This record gives sequence, C-alpha cells and structure tokens, in this order.
Amino acid sequence: MGIGEYSKNLTAQLGQAEVGVPARERMYLMLKRTMDVMGGMLGILLALPVLVLIALLIKLEDPQGGVFFRQTRVGKNGKEFQMFKFRSMVSDAEKRLADLLKQNEIQGNMFKMKNDPRITRVGRVIRKMSLDELPQLWNVVKGDMSLVGPRPPLPREVKDYTVYHRQRLQVTPGCTGLWQVSGRNSLSFEQMVELDLTYIRKRSIWMDLSLIARTVKEIFASKSAF
Repeated sequence: MGIGEYSKNLTAQLGQAEVGVPARERMYLMLKRTMDVMGGMLGILLALPVLVLIALLIKLEDPQGGVFFRQTRVGKNGKEFQMFKFRSMVSDAEKRLADLLKQNEIQGNMFKMKNDPRITRVGRVIRKMSLDELPQLWNVVKGDMSLVGPRPPLPREVKDYTVYHRQRLQVTPGCTGLWQVSGRNSLSFEQMVELDLTYIRKRSIWMDLSLIARTVKEIFASKSAF
C-alpha cells in the first residue's frame, strides 16, 4: 500500500473511536495519529538523501547482505508486526546471538551489549547517531508504530512478561519515548517499564512534542546511544 492510500484513508482512520474511550482521550488519539502520519511522511522526504547515502555505505561494506533489517516486534495489544531498521550488523547476527546472551549488559528481558562484535563499521556510526532507526518512519506511517511511545519488544521478551510488564502493550509502540531520553541503556528493564507506564498515564500531545524535541537533542549530542 502506497503513501497516497494512507493519506486517502486518514480521515477514516481518525474517525474510528474505540468503545469506552473518553472523548478527551479520543481527541488525543486523533491528533496523535495526524501528527504521526504527517511527521512520518515529512521525515521520510527530508531524510531521503541520508537514507540513500546510508544504503549505499551498507552495500559497499557488505555487498552480500541486505540494506534493511526486518524484525518481528510486538505492538499494541500484543499484535506482532515487522519493524524496519537499517542493517547495522553482520548478515548472520541473529544466529550468533545465542553465544552472546551471557554478556548482556542490561538487567531484565532485553539484550544490550556495548561492544557487540556483530556490529559493522557503518553500523557502529549509524547506531551512535540513531540513524539506523530512520526506516521506522515507514512503520509510523503504516500505523504499526507512533513517533512517541514504549519501544516495541521482541516476542521472546514478551514470553517472560508478567501481568505488570504487559501493561506497556496497552498503547501503540513508538520510535522514542520517556525511557529513551531518561538514561536509555544505563537503566534496568524494570526502570524502563516504570517509565513507559508513567508515559502511558500522563501522555498528551504536549508531552509527545517535548519528548520528540528531547530526542532530537539527544541524537545531536550522541552521548548515550550504543
């Protein structure tokens, strides 16, 4: 489905009110979806030269592998979807993960490793600047993700979720959120969940805009990204 069809169906999408959702919440969701579609499309257009350059660099370093990395993630209400990223690791990264799990540097149901040997040279640069996540703008336009929300977990992570952890699946996952601008990889899984639930309780358009602005600042500072 093309971008034109998303624009054509936007009004219909915004008119789909969830049963039992208060009018104020429905208005917020309508505005949020409008911001997601417009922001996602604008972001893709403005970033197009960068997207092309990164794709070329990835191919030059590793001609055998693909440019994009697709990974199954869990979205709102446990629905799975394919999330897009620029490939920042070697082609057989998933197969090599089992050998690295013991070196996980974050507590809980997530995997993070600062000096992950699977990361390519180009991958290390685009990760540091969070440019590997630019293709997720397409996920935002499609409606799988939002610009702001909890990060979408992997199915294997969700398998170990408690009822408390599953509360973070109540809303559409996002490209950035409260966790990402509050310490990111220095936080434990439980701290991440608490920040996500805080966002869900307090979210508003102004909060979303504030988190987007803080994220842009973090990207340019490039201090804490792996």
